[in-house]
Amino acid sequence: MNADAPRPRLAFTPGEPAGIGPDLAVAIATRDLPATLVAVADPGLLERRARQLNLDLKLREFAPDDPTQPVPSGQLLFHRVALRQPEQPGHLNAVNAEYVLDTLRAGVALCRHGACDGLVTGPVHKGVINDAGVAFTGHTEFLAELTSGYPVMMLAAPGLRVALATTHLPLHAVPATITRTLLERVLRILDHDLRTRFGIARPRVLVCGLNPHAGEDGHLGTEEIDTIIPVLDALREEGLTLIGPLPADTLFTPRNLQDADAVLAMYHDQGLPVLKHMGFGNAVNITLGLPIVRTSVDHGTALDLAGTGRAGIGSLIAAIDQAVAMIPRP
Repeated sequence: MNADAPRPRLAFTPGEPAGIGPDLAVAIATRDLPATLVAVADPGLLERRARQLNLDLKLREFAPDDPTQPVPSGQLLFHRVALRQPEQPGHLNAVNAEYVLDTLRAGVALCRHGACDGLVTGPVHKGVINDAGVAFTGHTEFLAELTSGYPVMMLAAPGLRVALATTHLPLHAVPATITRTLLERVLRILDHDLRTRFGIARPRVLVCGLNPHAGEDGHLGTEEIDTIIPVLDALREEGLTLIGPLPADTLFTPRNLQDADAVLAMYHDQGLPVLKHMGFGNAVNITLGLPIVRTSVDHGTALDLAGTGRAGIGSLIAAIDQAVAMIPRP
């Protein structure tokens, strides 16, 4: 990065106020980061969590025109979003569900208006948001609605990137969801963003089959023959480098992965257990297909760790580093 260029600014939404997201926000203020972080949160929540963790923290309200960068260690910029009710670490409160969504709306707005260069998100609790009467399946889908993007969820760990054809669906709904139209769109976005966001000139993508043994020539399912193979053949004709469909039980081996830039799994638990086994705590959740840069931690709210000081910040640091790497340079 050019030493004279402005430091990137990242909006960080800590997520569920009863979870470890606020712990991460105040703990990260003591680290030397490659970007200026703006916590999109209630400042009272941040102050309370800092006191609970015995951290000496100075909060400063974010002003997009403020040239003071980098922020000194022990200081944290914030963009104010008001809690509905005071939080209690470890105890969910559905009244604050709308607060969590407001932080996401505000974080996206900061990016869309040019005040921040990217969005990093902390963990949310889907169940309590649904309990509040809001139909919410996850960050990925909600951010796509806010930005009018088409989301492709990808997790990255050292040595492996796994994108998903479908995300937060019950398993019985997956086969009917994987249509030729969906699969073609996901693969085009994956190829495009690997080129433009990651600087890979000719991405090499391994594609999982849906069924065991990739259908075994139709004896264990016909989705590969009816849907996956025709899409891969058509996109190869356009110049995409796609290998598969491959049996998922043997795809994730060092020999297969050594020259791969990414893997496309057909559903959530086909690819992500392998990735999280390889890199949990240092993995990053990335949303492709959006007009903004968005990364996230790879873990949940960890309610039992909230306010204890035992929450690790490794995944947040990785998410910040990844977001910085994906920001377009002039």
